[in-house]
Amino acid sequence: MSKTVIENAYIAPVLGPEIPSGYLVIADGRIESLGAGPAPIVPDAQRIDGTGCLVTPGLVNTHHHLYQWATQGMFQDSTLFEWLTGLYRTWARMDADVVYGAASAGLGWMALTGCTTSSDHHYVFPQGRGDLFDAEVRAARELGIRFHPCRGSMDRGQSDGGLPPDEVVEDRDAILLNTAEIIDKYHDPSFDSMLRVAVAPCSPFSVSEGLMTDAASLARSKGVRLHTHLAETLDEEEHCREQMGCTPVEYMEKLGWLGDDVWFAHAVHLHDADIRRFAETGTGMAHCPSSNARLGAGIARITDLLAAGAPVGLGVDGAASSELTSLAGELRQTMLFQRAVHGPTALTARQALEVGTLGGARNLGRQLEIGSLEPGKLADIAMWRVDGFRAAVQDPVCTLVFGPTPPLARLLVGGRTVVENDELRTVSHDAVGRAGAAARNRLLKEESR
Repeated sequence: MSKTVIENAYIAPVLGPEIPSGYLVIADGRIESLGAGPAPIVPDAQRIDGTGCLVTPGLVNTHHHLYQWATQGMFQDSTLFEWLTGLYRTWARMDADVVYGAASAGLGWMALTGCTTSSDHHYVFPQGRGDLFDAEVRAARELGIRFHPCRGSMDRGQSDGGLPPDEVVEDRDAILLNTAEIIDKYHDPSFDSMLRVAVAPCSPFSVSEGLMTDAASLARSKGVRLHTHLAETLDEEEHCREQMGCTPVEYMEKLGWLGDDVWFAHAVHLHDADIRRFAETGTGMAHCPSSNARLGAGIARITDLLAAGAPVGLGVDGAASSELTSLAGELRQTMLFQRAVHGPTALTARQALEVGTLGGARNLGRQLEIGSLEPGKLADIAMWRVDGFRAAVQDPVCTLVFGPTPPLARLLVGGRTVVENDELRTVSHDAVGRAGAAARNRLLKEESR
């Protein structure tokens, strides 16, 4: 049994009291013990000196579009609908090589910003362009972080009143068949799983009612989770009222899409009744503050959702609507945006940290495995350097959340080092960065043909 000891660190376990100077013992990928004071003697253990470091659970990213790494910086001043309609045809030219390079860079960036578990929502599947889903799975396996890819889909093109052009939508039966095959091939429900699949039709304005209901039935028959975009903009509210005769959340409830196996991305424009229903049903929400601000979508009601008891996690959203966003940086954005609306007591640094860790774990149904530092949980751990200039801030959690993201001394996934001293260790740091740029060049070359 391999063992690792982290010692002399400030430990913020999220659940339970903080430890100003303490240790963690990791055995076979799980946290065996933690406590205050000097670390115990553990024969043959790897010892990591945490002096000057804050130790937290690894961050959990619950909404992303990795393929969008290849289209960053485009349509910089557009609304969501303008941005989507401008990019759909570019995305229709992606192939498996583009997705692999973009996913490698995107997931590498997530790890470098403290993320040990990441979701991804991939919903554009051009025909004859290779196995796009497998490409991102391969990238995640090489990097070594936990991965929750969501098989997205669109079957409602412009000719059916939807937003996307017909050329980027799929046939409903083909979507459901491929989704079932993906679940059977990739989904691992085990406690220490590195790969779990979710079913994720894209959004109410790009998916038919039939696909939404069939997708929910499929997911529940397979025992996997459900994910989609919801209530991101006021345009969407208007679209739903005009075409469905109700609000987005009312529409989702009508289709059986509220429940503790569901989490929605964004949910910016919620009514009081929506928040009550989220809390009553255990429906989760992935908050993406930087993307919502970049697209001018608004500020989600995080304070109200948390007060009601609804699960809330964080997401960086697609890189093309949230360029180079740090997952750790979203802790700060979340806290500051809520304070800007509700005042300085609206959200504390520790509440923001919990949203980014245990809240995300709840969204993914993994709160018993990850999201806090407790004996028996998986050893998914971030170590942040809070010494040097940052030592002037007395509270290390304040240092992490209030200020610029501290250097990442080490990132462990199941006890295995993925990042050390701000450098990827499981894959070539520089090669992964180049792969992201190559993916962009390949995609734009394909578009120009």
